[in-house]
Parts: sequence; C-alpha cells; structure tokens
Amino acid sequence: MEIYTEQLNAKGFIDEAIDPRLDLVEEINRLKREKNAVILAHYYQESEIQDIADYIGDSLGLSQEAAKTDASIIVFAGVHFMAETAKILSPSKKVLLPDLKAGCSLSDSCPPHLFAKFKEQHPDHLVITYVNCTAELKALSDIVCTSSNAVQIVESLPKDQKIIFGPDKNLGDYVKKKTGRDLVLWNGACMVHEIFSQEKIDKLRRKHPEAKFIAHPECEEHLLREADFIGSTTGLLKYTINNEANTFIVATESGIIHQMQKANPSKTFIPAPPNNACACNDCPHMKLNTLEKLYNAMKYELPEIDLSGDVIERARKPIERMLDISAKLGL
Repeated sequence: MEIYTEQLNAKGFIDEAIDPRLDLVEEINRLKREKNAVILAHYYQESEIQDIADYIGDSLGLSQEAAKTDASIIVFAGVHFMAETAKILSPSKKVLLPDLKAGCSLSDSCPPHLFAKFKEQHPDHLVITYVNCTAELKALSDIVCTSSNAVQIVESLPKDQKIIFGPDKNLGDYVKKKTGRDLVLWNGACMVHEIFSQEKIDKLRRKHPEAKFIAHPECEEHLLREADFIGSTTGLLKYTINNEANTFIVATESGIIHQMQKANPSKTFIPAPPNNACACNDCPHMKLNTLEKLYNAMKYELPEIDLSGDVIERARKPIERMLDISAKLGL
C-alpha cells in the first residue's frame, strides 16, 4: 500500500492504467460481489455513477444507509465530509472515497478552530451544524442536521433554547424564517448555490411561464422568495413526481436532474443557470469522481477514510441524535 502513498498525496486518487477492453460497469459489479462492498452515491454525481450505485440519496438518506449497511466496504461516491460521516457511523467498516480531493466549499468555509472560538462566545447556546461539514466540526456540535430535517430539528427543541446554526448562512436564514427562532448564524455558504443568475432565471421564467421554479434552501434568500417550492434534493425530486406541472426550472446542482428525468420521462427539466458562461450549475468537487476512479478505488481499496477514535466518538453523538429525532418524526 505504501507504493501508492505518494500518488495519493499528489493526486488524491489511484491513477493506475485500466485496460480499455474492460467493461467497467461489469467489473465494478464483480468487485462489489467479491468484496461485499456497497456503493453509496449522492444525487449530484455523474449519471453513470448514479446508475451503478446500490443507493442514491441526499445527505440524510445516505447517513441512514451508512448506519445500517451490513457491507464490509462502503464506497462513497460523493465528497469528503460524506465519506467521513459514513466512517463515523460505521467505524469498523472500510470506507473508500474515489478522490480525496472531492471536497466542499461550504465545509471549507468553516474551519473548526475558528468555529470553536465562535462557539466560546455563545456558551449558553446549543450547536446545530449542517451535515455539510468536517468530522472535527461535527465533534464540536450538539446536533447535526440536513436540509431535509433542519426545520423539524429546530422545532423539536424548546422555544427558549438558544441556538448556534452553522455553517450555511442561507440554510440557517431559511430555518429562521420557517421556525421564527432567533438563530446565531455562522457566515458560510456553498459556492454552487450562491452563483445562480437572477437575470438568467428571470428570462427562463418569462420564456416558460408554465414552469415551476424549485430551489434548494442553500440558495440565497432572494431566489427562495420567488420559488414555487423549496426543499432538499430528495424533496425536490418528490415534488417533481407529485406535481402536475410538466416543466420545472431547478435551482440546485444539476446532477439531480438525472433522477428527475428517470422518474418523469415525459416532463422537462431546465437547470437554473449560474452567473457565468456555463449552461448549468455543476459542483466541481462532486464531479471529480469518475467510473475509472471508482473502479481503481475498489480494486486497490484506496483512498481510505481514516479518522481518530476520539473524533469518531465525539462526532457520532450529534449525528445519532439527528437520526433519533428524524426517526421519531418519521423523516
């Protein structure tokens, strides 16, 4: 394994040549069977990775699946904090991430040592952190939440409970408005959800007046004000299935559209455009994972997520509290 250390340090993934004659899908399925491995993929992954995954979901669903899987190896097709969460919930299992450099701009916006000082300034506050953060930040938290359950978790607490919410200021502001609670917010944000173009979206809505405009709560408040529906990635997917509209303008990472189209083949989905020359808004970190990297990760069982026992123990408690609250609320 040591021969790959330099490669992982430099590139973040195993960069070994793959025989071009191999059917990668067939080989990945073979490795899954041989190694008792499960592939968990986020909705924002490339469509070919979604199609080979054993489970596709948002942060809450992926956390729940990681906690209950009986596989020996968890291959996480997502970003670093998601694979860390899987390791926290299944510390005895080997957790692989195809590319260690698949990070998260939101997670990066909240360094744990600075958040610890922020927390010290509000000693009587309970700390709720969005799952899109590092294991070290989770270890500083009382409860972890996702976009699927953030509102309900805050509402489950006593009304006089003082709360710090981090790291996403847009999700935090959305939760404040939905619950009426006075949350203390950390000033973090997701680059993907902050660069949607208001002007381009307005043009799309004029061009498609019949379309429903749907948005993730990580979007900025001025976009959420105009949305016909606000929800997590799973919530947005369910809305497109259950709503009678035939056209949807989707303000979140464009990877979710693959599942929307599969579930609604007769409907039209238009990715909300960013404020640049791109047609749709892709997360560059999510898109670092490829089938080739996934295959090599499974073949060589690297890169592996490694966390200290102390961090795992402290970070698991707020995640389990989230899962307990979600289970009681039927989420």
